[in-house]
Amino acid sequence: MRLVWVLDTNDLHAAADFWCAALGFECEEGEHPVYRALKDPNGRWPDLLLQKVPEPRSGKNRMHPDLVVHDVAAEIERVRALGAEVLRPTYEEDGHLLAVMADPEGNEFCVVQRLDGTLGG
Repeated sequence: MRLVWVLDTNDLHAAADFWCAALGFECEEGEHPVYRALKDPNGRWPDLLLQKVPEPRSGKNRMHPDLVVHDVAAEIERVRALGAEVLRPTYEEDGHLLAVMADPEGNEFCVVQRLDGTLGG
């Protein structure tokens, strides 16, 4: 079995630019009109497949990625510079600092820092 995450988007190119920069992924070569595959160059993480859809996002994501980092403040600034928006500023919960963010199309994700200084397992 192979796990691939699929993210609906209205703009394949903008979404690919954002998520490749945010995750350090590479865009698979080729220009498919509906799909764009993003891959971890080190092969550690599942692929992210962007799927162009006509309708805008509505409502809260039922699933979202967490970017677990050593420095939540620095990561928030980094992804904001890429076009992300802070939906909920940094707060502490259950031994973590986290912030709720949105990509340029409004898809939600979190930036998380474990207070024990590790990235977890």
